[in-house]
Amino acid sequence: MTRRMLRPLLWFTVGWTLVLIMLGAYVRLEDAGLGCPDWPGCYGRLVAPDEHHEIAHAELHYGGEVDPAKGWKEMIHRYVAGTLGLLLLWQSFLLLRERRALGVPLWLVIAPLGVVVFQALLGMWTVTLKLMPGVVTAHLLGGMTMLALVGAQAAYAVRSKAPPLGRGLRFAAWLVLAVVLLQIALGGWVSTNYAALACDGFPDCRGGYALPSDWHVGFHPLRELGLTMDGVALDIDHLAAIHWIHRLWALVVLAAVGGLGIALLRRGERSGLWLLAALLLQLGLGAANVLLHLPLALAVAHNGGAALLLLLLVIQLARPRQGEHFHVQADLRQLAAAR
Repeated sequence: MTRRMLRPLLWFTVGWTLVLIMLGAYVRLEDAGLGCPDWPGCYGRLVAPDEHHEIAHAELHYGGEVDPAKGWKEMIHRYVAGTLGLLLLWQSFLLLRERRALGVPLWLVIAPLGVVVFQALLGMWTVTLKLMPGVVTAHLLGGMTMLALVGAQAAYAVRSKAPPLGRGLRFAAWLVLAVVLLQIALGGWVSTNYAALACDGFPDCRGGYALPSDWHVGFHPLRELGLTMDGVALDIDHLAAIHWIHRLWALVVLAAVGGLGIALLRRGERSGLWLLAALLLQLGLGAANVLLHLPLALAVAHNGGAALLLLLLVIQLARPRQGEHFHVQADLRQLAAAR
């Protein structure tokens, strides 16, 4: 009974985490990250204030102008994040009971619980540090890390019967994963610095292809939003450099993910086709966001596309290594019969 419940629960949690990542992107793009000036509540409440007397009370005690719509967007994001924490507790309990039969490492059972706690802290610091880009980008990367971990858990629970990748291809897949993670970090840096429209051309950036000499100014991780480390406002060239480097690294992603996808196709594996499709979708969404001036739906989808690409790579790496017995279904039937 536990095992029948566990597998759908694991994949449900993967889907929930993906929704949470896209919801976080929506909140950020709607400029609602500070819709609630406190944490974990909203103006000292568990719901955003929307009645006249509630708004008046919030403005009196917290100052500033209350925007109920932004408050609700931020609180819904927090509700979904809190629900993820409960899902993780439930599935971790079930996984601890079944992890030996499924071959799930103990660290993989425990790691998501640590990440969700750290994510809660980052969510708090996002508010208290007024959307500091380094903190908000770390929050995004934490969400992607969570997706990778729960995706690996789910992949272990339904281990593929496809042959092992082999040492060389597995090493290549790890390198591709590192390339994609760096691109996700660069994309997060573009978004958290509101630099998505800093390049007004495609494929060029502001009429050229060269980086400004002080391109590195915008990449300091500890500066405040919109400012250099010296407290001077970032100019458009600094923001364009952030965007341009994200675009340049996309060429590396194209080569790396494309090469892995083709290698998998040559082995006759459909997973290579999925990787290539996700890659082309993500590149198309990136270009469309620039050409169409960042429509909200496409910008959120671009975040989701990055998460999907990451998830596909993690599932590849969760496949058995050479020499491992990967007919897990047969093993499980034997264990069930023994019981």
